[in-house]
Amino acid sequence: MTKHPAPMVSLQLWSLRDEIKADFARTVASVVKIGYPAVELAGYGNLDARRAKTALAAAGLKVSGMHVGAPDLRSNLSQIVSEALLLETHYVVVAWWPPDQFVSVAACQKIGEMLNEFGEALRAFGLQLAFHNHDTEFRLFAGRPAFEWILGAAEPRNLQAEVDMYWAHVGGYSPVKFLLEQGRRVPLIHLKDEKELGQGPVDYPAIFAAAEAVGAVEWYVVEQEDYNHPPIESVRLDFEQLRRWGRV
Repeated sequence: MTKHPAPMVSLQLWSLRDEIKADFARTVASVVKIGYPAVELAGYGNLDARRAKTALAAAGLKVSGMHVGAPDLRSNLSQIVSEALLLETHYVVVAWWPPDQFVSVAACQKIGEMLNEFGEALRAFGLQLAFHNHDTEFRLFAGRPAFEWILGAAEPRNLQAEVDMYWAHVGGYSPVKFLLEQGRRVPLIHLKDEKELGQGPVDYPAIFAAAEAVGAVEWYVVEQEDYNHPPIESVRLDFEQLRRWGRV
């Protein structure tokens, strides 16, 4: 049986959104002290891309990916490319798509076709486009989730998926089922639950088993949106839970 490399762990800095707005450099220094080896970006807080790169290098953190808005892909593609290359990240991730556009098979396919064009443009620079879901991407059309129709309308080399496990669960679709169906298109997984990891309904041991059986996941990306504790403590507890699960 082929042994696949274990996915690496990253922290989506949206988890510490107020902290990075106040002091990006100090926040990423705190992240590395917890033990995270990498971060996924959602803006640069109080810095620009170049100064954020300096802060990340000083902390010794890699960049697993960067979240961007779909409108920016239309209007600021060259800036996205230059920042991704500066930050030495491979993955450019569409963070959100207006849910009122998921209305039919044809509408979802049109979204996939648009994303395919963006992905083709990025691929010319050695970058990979991925799409991050919320719950509405799991609305069913003709018995299949919107997310599947979106992916099916794009070439795999132009569009991959960053599947948020919690939002798939909220959307009523089994995260494990989706991984087994689409797993070769999933190099990135968002690890998130109702509160800290291990404190909600998402069955992460089953998700890890499915993801690692498929063998395409490169990054497990922790994201925290709601908190039982101060945010930096919550992401520390997430890391400790990953340690208990044997993933760090």
